[in-house]
Amino acid sequence: MGRRLTLILGGARSGKSAYAQRLAMERREAVLYVATAEAGDEEMAARIAAHRAERPPGWQTLEAPTKVGAAIQSWPTPVDVILIDCLTLLANNVIAPLPEPVTEAAAESALNAEVEALLAAHAAGNAEWIVISNEVGLGLVPPYPLGRVYRDALGRANQRLAEAADEALLMVAGLPMKLKG
Repeated sequence: MGRRLTLILGGARSGKSAYAQRLAMERREAVLYVATAEAGDEEMAARIAAHRAERPPGWQTLEAPTKVGAAIQSWPTPVDVILIDCLTLLANNVIAPLPEPVTEAAAESALNAEVEALLAAHAAGNAEWIVISNEVGLGLVPPYPLGRVYRDALGRANQRLAEAADEALLMVAGLPMKLKG
């Protein structure tokens, strides 16, 4: 099943990560889990620790908050599945450091560079990919400019990945709804 790309979208606590991990376990044994989160506070550190504890012990982990495509391409060990958790935090990691006020063009440019590098790494390899991202366009309109810029940039990045994906799923209450494939 190599070179397949699956995009799993959903809201917070919709079951995206658990479902993606089940898919990875069902499909192959050699899994590279790519974590984009950074522990900026105690709550996030606890979330990261919980995610680590949920992963099977044989999985390899790559922590890459930015430049994820390049980090994957330089990974030294062959793998069958690459699970990226998640594009949402990657977007935060590249948009938040931009100089204020963050423009839509700057945010999209920074995130597009990451998405293009991911797609190039996917095309260059033989592994199946599973990418997790939040669907942030279903909620309230953020009340501040950076929130709206972030939502729009992530929404467009999700569209780009969904277009390139072989399969796209939307998780709702722990249940996958097939969007594509």
